Amino acid sequence: MSFKRTLIGIIRSQEGTSDRATDPKMKTRYYSLSRDKAWEEVSSTLKKIPGYKVLHEVPNVGEIILEKRTKFGRTMDITVSVLAVGPVKSAVDIYSASRGSLGDLGANYRTILSLFTILDKKLASHKTTG
Repeated sequence: MSFKRTLIGIIRSQEGTSDRATDPKMKTRYYSLSRDKAWEEVSSTLKKIPGYKVLHEVPNVGEIILEKRTKFGRTMDITVSVLAVGPVKSAVDIYSASRGSLGDLGANYRTILSLFTILDKKLASHKTTG
């Protein structure tokens, strides 16, 4: 992680992915799967990750709400969205925010990258570009 990310993390306590992200690691991920199939894969994968607690799932909207406790006792709320882009193409976006004041020193950024690493490994054969 860069020094710039740590400095940004001093004041910012949320992070999210999008198509327009300047950091290539924070771009939306695309998979050549129908939304329903992508939902099943993402949901089952997230439930197996230690340290994360699934709070709420809304399959018809495509959102999974996770909670993660940090080593310092802070709580992170993470929303994973699975969206249909076409009949056989889906997109996954992640938004993470820390509860409390002040920044997170880049913890949300690292959390998103670790979740994408796990999902990319699981869905490697289906990954496509935007």
